Parts: sequence; C-alpha cells; structure tokens
Amino acid sequence: MSTSPVGEQFPAAKGKRPGRKLRKVYTKEFKAEAVRLAGLPGMGPTKAALDLGLDRSLVSQWTKQLAESSTDAFHGHGVRTAQEEQLITLRRRITVLEQERDILKKAAEFFMKEQP
Repeated sequence: MSTSPVGEQFPAAKGKRPGRKLRKVYTKEFKAEAVRLAGLPGMGPTKAALDLGLDRSLVSQWTKQLAESSTDAFHGHGVRTAQEEQLITLRRRITVLEQERDILKKAAEFFMKEQP
C-alpha cells in the first residue's frame, strides 16, 4: 500500500498545451487527515497547508466540504452521490416523457385533420 497522499495525477487540460502541469488528486484519507490537522488547537488551515505542502485554499475547501456533508465528503471526480444519481435519472425520464407527449400531440393533430 502506498504512503503517498497523491492517488493519481491527471493533465490539467485536455490536449491544449503539451508540458502543462499535472493536477494532483489526493486520497480521501489524506484530505480527512489534513482537515483534522487544521482543526487542532494552534494549527489552523494556513499552518496545516504549509506543513503538508498544499495551498491554504485547498485545506479550507476540504474543511468546508467535510462540514457540509460529512458522510459524502470527498466522493471523488465522476463519482455521484445517491441524490445526484437520482436527479440525473429523473431528468432523463422527464425528457423521454416530454418527447412522448409531443409525439402524441402531433398524432392527435394529424388524426383530427383526417376527420371530415
């Protein structure tokens, strides 16, 4: 098991400029530990970030995410919460229902024109 806090590195932008910096992706455990460290007496997000070699805004952002949704905090890129997944499913269903409704409206209009 790796002791590195960085899980993977991804290009910051897709194919725009070769040689761009890689975006670091930190593990959930590392983020939680950074937030815990920032909460220690006399520590704070600035000192914790400095000690960990991070930008202060990252630690502050992670602290806010953990405070807002402690159970789903740091779920990762591309990983959706149950509510997000349900919302996407419902939006897709609405789109299908609207298309079906429009088809039925056109069919009703067509058959109304056919009647004498």
